[in-house]
Amino acid sequence: MTEVQSKVPEDRGNMMELFNRGRPVRVCAPMVRYSKLAFRCLVRKYDCDVCFTPMIIAADFMRSAKARDSEFTTNKTDRPLIVQFAAKDAQTLADAACVVSPFSDGVDLNCGCPQRWAVSEGYGACLINKPELVKDMVRHVRNQIDNPNYTVSIKIRIHKDIRETVDLCQKVEAAGVSWITVHGRTSDERHQSVHYDAIKTIKDSLSIPVIANGDIKSMQDVEAIYELTGVDGVMAARGLLANPAMFAGYEETPLQCVWDWVDIAVEHGTPFTCFHHHLIYMLERISSQPERRVFNNLSSTSAVIDFLHSTYGSTYKMTLQWTAVASFLYVEIGVLVILCLPFISAQRWQSIFKWSIWNRLSQFWNKGFLTMIIILIVLFLDALREVRKYSNADQSKDAKLHPNMFDHMHMKLFRAQRNLYISGFSLFLWLVMRRVIMLINQLATAMSTSAALQTQAESANKDAKKYMEDNEKLKQALTDGKGQGGKPQDPEENKLLKREVQGLTEELKSSTDALKKSKSDLDAMKKQSERLAKEYDRLLQEHQELQNQLDSGDKKGN
Repeated sequence: MTEVQSKVPEDRGNMMELFNRGRPVRVCAPMVRYSKLAFRCLVRKYDCDVCFTPMIIAADFMRSAKARDSEFTTNKTDRPLIVQFAAKDAQTLADAACVVSPFSDGVDLNCGCPQRWAVSEGYGACLINKPELVKDMVRHVRNQIDNPNYTVSIKIRIHKDIRETVDLCQKVEAAGVSWITVHGRTSDERHQSVHYDAIKTIKDSLSIPVIANGDIKSMQDVEAIYELTGVDGVMAARGLLANPAMFAGYEETPLQCVWDWVDIAVEHGTPFTCFHHHLIYMLERISSQPERRVFNNLSSTSAVIDFLHSTYGSTYKMTLQWTAVASFLYVEIGVLVILCLPFISAQRWQSIFKWSIWNRLSQFWNKGFLTMIIILIVLFLDALREVRKYSNADQSKDAKLHPNMFDHMHMKLFRAQRNLYISGFSLFLWLVMRRVIMLINQLATAMSTSAALQTQAESANKDAKKYMEDNEKLKQALTDGKGQGGKPQDPEENKLLKREVQGLTEELKSSTDALKKSKSDLDAMKKQSERLAKEYDRLLQEHQELQNQLDSGDKKGN
């Protein structure tokens, strides 16, 4: 108890108040070799309410100081804490409880361990057939612990005849037990279905809290068992080993939880075997088979940490980096799809591009564009280097010494190729998006100019027709003037008419010239539109060629 002795125990009040929260109490089960201090600290970060120590044999605990130091360690943050003992006589259990009571919130008597060695020694599941002995042990602990808030509990398995189990529970309830944890299997059952109906029967027969145990692997299981049996708490073992963040609602072990375990285990000096085994459980459902084969053969803490960094990255570096690049790629694809929607015209896009928000951002556009190109090029080259590194690696030398090296290298090559595709396509689409926006603006400008020239030409045609009609009227007036009575018209009037005719002729000429100019401008705009269409076709051809090059590179890499 080295770590215990340097700490002053804290008074955490009455632990029984946990059962009054209106939801099932979440308990980490006593697991031999696994529910040590470091693992208890981990599950407490993820909403575990109560933790049990591994089962401690009370007689050995009292006989040996070395056993006390190795079997029971805690600190001031490790609360509420229940110390589970295996005992077969009342006084030994009471003595052990008195030793740990200043540093814990309760003791638990193991009446459920089905292992042969425990049963043959008189511990564990054999005690459910000795209700008077169990009642006596509970009473002894109650009488010798001064703290009225200190809890005394038992953990049991059920009998084939549930009435025997109910009788045992009612006797220990009368002896002053605080609560009972029920594993819903008999001592002969291992992987059979849990008898939740038996747990419900026990709960209905008692007035003290009952905790259900057995096959709890997710929060959905917690809620389902709570609704089915009406128990006051749930205890998980294998479910927490596979996913220490289970009580926080995570379906699988989050990477942050993995890194939390690394930090806590290193801080507490956890032995490598325990440290490694916990990670094997945590990574089982979130890693591939090649990754598990490599990881399970690691033999040092430094190798494990190096593997985690190279395979999963740190939570804030590699994973976030490539997630950001992939998200950027998806955004680019979405923007290009929206820009190519057929029912939104180029003029409409141009009007959108003229919004004030784009004008404010335009001063940073060129710098941002170039910065993003540089970042994507660096990432592309780094991914290309990784692909070449793992494609050309000579694995024959290490094949005999490290049989799983090929799987490890293949896994790294796959990740490098994935990163190469993400960065390459992000760079390509970034350039394409800029060119598409430029083409849309040019097309909108050309269409607007063409429409203006067409309107101007139509107006000139109307003016020309009007002047021609006026000219014809004047000519007709001159002809009619000469024919009236054979008398010539007044010379002044003739001069005036000639000037008007000359003016109309000049206006007609200028209108004709304007019409020709409008037609030539219109032809020029048509030629410009044709050049834009050819430029767009060339861009599509470049895209196809780059994609073919990337596909051929992938085949060579494989």
